[in-house]
Amino acid sequence: MATISPKLAVLIDADNAQPAVVEGLLAEIAKYGTATVKRIYGDWTGPQLKGWKEALLKHAIQPIQQFRYTTGKNATDSALIIDAMDLLYGGKLGGFCIVSSDSDFTRLAARLREAGLVVYGFGERKTPAPFVSACDKFIYTEILVDKEDEDEAAGPRTSAQLKQDGRLVALLRQAVEASSDDAGWSQLGSVGNTIAKQAPEFDARNYGFRKLGELIAATELFEVEKRKSADGASTSTYVRNRKRGGRKGAPAGA
Repeated sequence: MATISPKLAVLIDADNAQPAVVEGLLAEIAKYGTATVKRIYGDWTGPQLKGWKEALLKHAIQPIQQFRYTTGKNATDSALIIDAMDLLYGGKLGGFCIVSSDSDFTRLAARLREAGLVVYGFGERKTPAPFVSACDKFIYTEILVDKEDEDEAAGPRTSAQLKQDGRLVALLRQAVEASSDDAGWSQLGSVGNTIAKQAPEFDARNYGFRKLGELIAATELFEVEKRKSADGASTSTYVRNRKRGGRKGAPAGA
């Protein structure tokens, strides 16, 4: 039976997002569900948002006009939050994608999650930690912009650089240990799920790697093995902390 893709609402704060991210943004969102609602909020009467207009037409994103009634007050945030609650009570969505680097959406993300919906946050690395933590998953928009030439020049982080990142090392080791069998082996998918619960902002691409398995192997802190299922029809990746050492035991269920 085919898996039904969850319906997602994409709500963009135009004052705190750049049009350069839209291609990568929508491609990323497609991994998690179908963007059935695509809205962007801002004051479209001024020149500051003109860079968005071409992107809106190309990707069928609905602009929502919000006048600046009072200097210093962000009416755009209020309009986005009101729409989000209306969509929530409509009961036809499986999740929300909130695109902003503004911490004002922290309570909104928490409220949507309390209602049982998945919340994906998208913002720049300057996004305050409370908003990041309030989301189920948070993706930094810098990794969504097409910077192929720059990335090739910089390259992924080396093993030495990764080992110096104490938070990363602790996060990986704790996730592997939490989902390990008696021999210390953990299925890569379970490791990823554990990390997502602890650090919504975690993404292997933040370190220059496309996949979690590539990042884990690059640290040189873990053993990595590919194992076939009992019927030989599929292959799974398992990892183990090198400190566990000892006899190589087969993963649970192998």
